[in-house]
Amino acid sequence: MSNINPLNYIHDRWRRLSPYEAVDPPEKLAEAAGIQENEVIKLNANENPYGPSPLVLEALRDLPNVHIYPDPAQVAMRKAIGDYIKVDPHNVVVGNGSDEIIDLVFRAVLSDGDAIINAVPTFGMYPVTAQICGANTISVPRGSSFEIPVHEVMACASKAKIIVVVSPNNPTGNLTPLADIEVLLDSGSLLVLDEAYAEFSNQTAMGLINKYPNLIILRTLSKWGGLAGLRVGYGVMNTALADVLMRGKPPYNVSRTAEIALLASLKDHAVLDSRAQVIIAERDRLYETLENLPGVDPLPSQANFILCHIAEGRAKMVYEGLAQKGIAVRYYSEGRLENYLRISVGTTEQTNKLIVALKTLV
Repeated sequence: MSNINPLNYIHDRWRRLSPYEAVDPPEKLAEAAGIQENEVIKLNANENPYGPSPLVLEALRDLPNVHIYPDPAQVAMRKAIGDYIKVDPHNVVVGNGSDEIIDLVFRAVLSDGDAIINAVPTFGMYPVTAQICGANTISVPRGSSFEIPVHEVMACASKAKIIVVVSPNNPTGNLTPLADIEVLLDSGSLLVLDEAYAEFSNQTAMGLINKYPNLIILRTLSKWGGLAGLRVGYGVMNTALADVLMRGKPPYNVSRTAEIALLASLKDHAVLDSRAQVIIAERDRLYETLENLPGVDPLPSQANFILCHIAEGRAKMVYEGLAQKGIAVRYYSEGRLENYLRISVGTTEQTNKLIVALKTLV
């Protein structure tokens, strides 16, 4: 047998890589709780509890031409997205989830020794992707209300090619004001603005796309559209940047299934917008209920989740207790988020069961 170590072929930065910490799937949660999979209340990944729109389900019943590659130029998808968000289709690039757009942007921009600025705590995928590209991450702590300290970011902007802003922020749920975003854009760095949860808020920076050529806005169909399992998202940016990414992406990066689902979702956007309003109302009800629970301190949110501090270091105990009852939430154990739980907004029935369980644990 050969004594070759296959890891010798792997780049050092990959061998040192700390992966993004994803959540467990329903089948594993059900097994751990000793219940059926359909009994799991999954509130740990900010998924849409209502699933895709009726038109999507109808369109997916009889998929045409699955033996034919999808359109590499994404003509139909880019036009539909452009019509929906009122931008030129040439500003749009569609990806296998917005994670792919992050990957494409970072690989197109970053080289060994470059840097990004990341206002923490926030979505964990950005440092991982930067490390894969050989870039460093300058972590700037958010303020006491988890706001971005604009002056601190601007002070180190000259050291970074990319500034990352997630708004509404994951996992804290707060928005970054448009005025602050414009200040950061004036730094000259490329600003990647992640608006994955924008449809649950009252703000978007989409109107700034044609004003700032250094702005890239990310959107996903996972949350608002209920398509997390199909992986489809998009980036909106200056047409010159979009052209580069279109040339560098894999030719058939979005499956025909995901394309059909995206087109049907945008055609049925009124239904999805209505469901978003239902989720917002349920979020507000959940917030008010959590406020009245002893030992639970929820943060106001403009997303489809609520971050809560659990008193007396009991977050892990509460998390495990909920898991035993088949209710999955996100637990944080380190740094600024120690003893916090993030709870996705579910249906009214799911919220009611969650609250009953929480009352026995806090």
